[in-house]
Amino acid sequence: MKLFIKYMVSLRCKLFVKDELNGLGIKYSTLDLGVVELSEEITTEQRNQLKDNLLKAGLELLDDKKSILVERIKNVIIEMIHYSDELPKTNYSDYISEKLGYDYTYLSNVFSEVKGITLQQYIIMHRVEKIKELLLYDDLNLTEISYRLQYSSVAHLSNQFKKITGLTPSFYKQLKQKRDMNLENL
Repeated sequence: MKLFIKYMVSLRCKLFVKDELNGLGIKYSTLDLGVVELSEEITTEQRNQLKDNLLKAGLELLDDKKSILVERIKNVIIEMIHYSDELPKTNYSDYISEKLGYDYTYLSNVFSEVKGITLQQYIIMHRVEKIKELLLYDDLNLTEISYRLQYSSVAHLSNQFKKITGLTPSFYKQLKQKRDMNLENL
């Protein structure tokens, strides 16, 4: 049996869920972002208690099949963009479809219906977040970031970044450098 958990997107969330499962005596075999594979059935009381405990921490135990699928899609994208050392060499659509075992058009339609944005927009938003992270915390230049995130060109990366943030990547990095200098002068 599997449990699907909404908003479980970080290692800290995984640790919290692990502690909650252990505290309630719920045995599990695997614990990944957004999904827990249970070793045995749980009681209604355990499920309700887990649901309440998760809710207090901003997490949500899912029951609706479409919401569960959307969370699985989101987790594949987050893992692919933020936690993989290298992005897949195939199209994102093929990768997501293969990982989840559904036709991409079906996944895209369900995602849009539930989230109100397209799957492609969601992927772009996460790619831009990754660009921000790399600009702020790595010493990579735009060419290296473009290559790492598999953009066709630096211009394409810059255009997408500006469309989402309203800033150019270079200006965004300058803001960080100015902020760092101001902090040093305090």
